[in-house]
Amino acid sequence: MAGIGYAMVGVPNVADTAKAQNNVYYWADGTEMVATGGETNRQIINLSQIPKEMQNAVISQENKTFPTDSGIDPKGIARAVFNMARGGDTQGGSTITQQYVKNAMLDDQSQTITRKFKELFVSIKVGASMDKDDIMAGYLNSAYYGRNAYGIQAAARAYFNKDAIKLNAGECAFLAATLKGATYYDPAGAKSIDPVGATPEANKKRALRQMQDTLDKMVEYGHLDAAERAKYTKLPKVQNPRFNTALSGQIGYLVDLANAYLINNSDTTGVTERKLREGGLSIKTTFDKNKVDELEKAVKKVQKANIKPKERPDTDTHVQFGGASVNPDTGAIEAIYGGEDATKHFTNNADETGAQVGSTFKPFVLAAAMKWGVRDPDLGPTQAQDERTVVSPKSLYSGKNKLKIKDYDGSVWQNEKGEEWLQVNDGDKSEGSPPNYQIDLREAMQFSVNSAFVQLGMDVGLDKVKEAAVDAGVLESSLAGTDYPSFSLGISKPSAIRMASSYATFASSGKQRDPFSVTEVTSKDGPVFEHEAKTERAFSSQVADNVTDVLKTVVEDGTGTNAQLTGREVAGKTGTTDGNKSAWFVGYTPQLSTAINMFRYPDDETIKNRTFLEMYGTGDQESIHGASFPAEIWHDYMEQALKGEKAEKFPTPEPIGKVVNDVPSPTPTPTVTETKEEEESPTPTPTPSESLITPTPSVTETCGFFGCEDPNGGTDNGGTDTGGTDGGVTVSPSPTDTSGENGNNGNNNGGSLFGGTG
Repeated sequence: MAGIGYAMVGVPNVADTAKAQNNVYYWADGTEMVATGGETNRQIINLSQIPKEMQNAVISQENKTFPTDSGIDPKGIARAVFNMARGGDTQGGSTITQQYVKNAMLDDQSQTITRKFKELFVSIKVGASMDKDDIMAGYLNSAYYGRNAYGIQAAARAYFNKDAIKLNAGECAFLAATLKGATYYDPAGAKSIDPVGATPEANKKRALRQMQDTLDKMVEYGHLDAAERAKYTKLPKVQNPRFNTALSGQIGYLVDLANAYLINNSDTTGVTERKLREGGLSIKTTFDKNKVDELEKAVKKVQKANIKPKERPDTDTHVQFGGASVNPDTGAIEAIYGGEDATKHFTNNADETGAQVGSTFKPFVLAAAMKWGVRDPDLGPTQAQDERTVVSPKSLYSGKNKLKIKDYDGSVWQNEKGEEWLQVNDGDKSEGSPPNYQIDLREAMQFSVNSAFVQLGMDVGLDKVKEAAVDAGVLESSLAGTDYPSFSLGISKPSAIRMASSYATFASSGKQRDPFSVTEVTSKDGPVFEHEAKTERAFSSQVADNVTDVLKTVVEDGTGTNAQLTGREVAGKTGTTDGNKSAWFVGYTPQLSTAINMFRYPDDETIKNRTFLEMYGTGDQESIHGASFPAEIWHDYMEQALKGEKAEKFPTPEPIGKVVNDVPSPTPTPTVTETKEEEESPTPTPTPSESLITPTPSVTETCGFFGCEDPNGGTDNGGTDTGGTDGGVTVSPSPTDTSGENGNNGNNNGGSLFGGTG
């Protein structure tokens, strides 16, 4: 049998492996968007054109006995077959010869025992009949290095824009690392495929670690001089991953989004990363060309009129926008704005960027309160629904500035250090009628009163707030600080796509549909995938329609008036984060839900410890709020996107809940302090942060959540101990005191638990 098997297989020809074809992407209406994917076929080069360092890098890292072995690893083959027989991973230890054979056998990429045996026989024949130099050249010319680059020459061009022969030892060691899987080793990252594990930061660390290990092994095995090795301690500089001009503008972001959807759902779509690379697919997307164009126009109009980096370099540089539109009836992503140009700015701003969503998170708090209700203060923290009281929009909460936040049972909330929480409102102002400053939840949403919603979140339970956000469509992985009062204020970092999708759940009266970007895939052999709609009931129509009714008030006569559309009902919410580092407007009509974000974040990867920058003074504005440029973009886009469509009305909500906290106020008619500015953003000077913690009375010095105030400033006052967006908690910094400046820039040190400014 072995003899027959050996006789029946042939030696692969590396030239036959260069078969990658274009995939053709189509707009939602069926017209062609772009053909891409196969334009970077490998260019086969001779071994003499491949640096010896590249050959030694893969030998040292993958197969140190390559020059003398038989070309197969019997133990690795046996292990792979055994694992597969048990239903496990088929991969086992492979020699360079086996890897070459695997790359060359494009005609059969099945993961079966039959294929494994076929691969074994081919490897034996290759090892017996081919020269080692030819095998090495075949391997390096057939391997996939990421960035649609097949073979070492294409890889050298894709990463370094040079010919392979000019690669140095460090660059060779780096490219050897990408052979392990470019998704996790390309310094540009692959967040669209894995937003958590394949960030640029994580990939850089991983690639550098692998590169250094390879260089060390090259020295150990006598392939590299130690003095030469010492030159390469950092990752080599790589170029922008997009070089195909067909992917310029928004097209590259759209293609990435479609590809990521197919790969991330490969169990359903049948499209793996390798199948996508091989090409030959016709991919029909959900993207509406007109809406994509109109969204880009709306952004550029605001950008051109207001953002002047040459005139105001200190405030108007690094300004970025993102946006996404989702159809509430289907979940289809109809438009996105990913950035200025996919070939210049390759992070998709419509996807997760790390920008906090601010007060656009408050509707999830209200939804949780209407679905579950507030807890009975006389019962335990975990309560069934029939033990709770569902709230009405007329329920009253305190709009007092620096409100001392309490747990649901009336006890003062304290952290593990015994420190209390004082909730600050926008502009350091109380809202509502003194002396109790009562304000109903509709007005609190209308004017984005922080203290009311933080206390409401505590009364309902932050676990239920989290549940409401996830049920609406927010990814749990994007949530942060779920155990702290400020969770209700939007310190989490969902994408524009997910925010538009979650608000679409309210627009569709509580029916949730995951956002998707591909409707069908076909190949020359016929249908490959067709999207099937899946609907979940996130909220009852009573809950969802009441949330919509409250959000209508925001647009009709609240912080979101700039988003009013001609002859159409609009529901939405503005959002601004502490430190003025991001601003949002998320809103919807019955037919379309759209999220717009704005932030300042440097594109330049050479900047060490890049972080979100403040937007005080940006666009010649005192500060940026969701009610300003994001709402303006939203308005201009939606007017055009819905042009010609019938103006529909939202459902009339059924009355819901009871009026909780209905304590008579000495003032018969509640009044609201006039403010069109918004939520938790501080004033341009270093005012107290969004969420302040005061020490227990026995502490004599001014202490914060992570440290105590040093009269002379420094790290205790707002630097690395207090930290940036983690909720700078210095209690009373002077407007002219710059001692907390380190805290304002402490995003990387502080994380994002509290959203403060230091």
